Amino acid sequence: MAAPLLVLDDVRKVYTRGRVIRRPTFTLQANLSLDEPDIVGVVGPNGAGKTTLFEMMTGSNAPTSGRVLVAGTDIHGVKYRERDRLAIHYHQSYQVRRFRKRIPSAFLAPSPTRTPLVHLFDEPQFNLQDGYIGFMLDFFRKLRDEGRLVVLCMHPTAAWHLDILAEIAGRFLFVAGGGVTRMADFGALVAEPRFRSYLGPEMTKAADRFVTELFPSRPNAEKSDHRRIRWPIRTPSFSLAANGDRPIRAR
Repeated sequence: MAAPLLVLDDVRKVYTRGRVIRRPTFTLQANLSLDEPDIVGVVGPNGAGKTTLFEMMTGSNAPTSGRVLVAGTDIHGVKYRERDRLAIHYHQSYQVRRFRKRIPSAFLAPSPTRTPLVHLFDEPQFNLQDGYIGFMLDFFRKLRDEGRLVVLCMHPTAAWHLDILAEIAGRFLFVAGGGVTRMADFGALVAEPRFRSYLGPEMTKAADRFVTELFPSRPNAEKSDHRRIRWPIRTPSFSLAANGDRPIRAR
């Protein structure tokens, strides 16, 4: 039986402040397993720890305790230059995050894979140019269909951001209050009171409209397979490696 693609095994990150007495200023805890290829949406208030979560998942920020396993391998025990062969973190401008080096790489293990199994997109800069969003969503589906796990973090400030999440993500993680909560689908996410409070009244109304489209008969119905794909596809304005391999890095 294959190992889950991503496991956060009682992961805890604590930031502290103070020269003599170190007092905690931020804590994030997560204990979850994402077993199969999928597209997972991540949302939560500013400062909740979404980027910290991504950094721990990709090995660039060591957890205070716990382990991050990618296909059974502890990513924080892998050589720094090879960690993006397991999981890769794209920041807003599609730059790849750098690693914080604490242990000499010679003492770390090589990556067991050559190309990333987990792709984390941290608030990518979607725009409304004709076909651009369609291309990106199609690319995410291509990665999933090739056996990868795609994790997409968004901070919805417009209704079309919610539309993207509703259309593309199969499940969700809500980051808030120092923890990470799994949500089975978009309907479950929108029903979460903390998420509704985070969105505010107007955005919550938009989210409810998308839930009605996805689950037309009842709140807990299965997602409709006939929902119209809203975003047509065009050629991208940046280069990606062929055949699902690692993207060409921006320097």
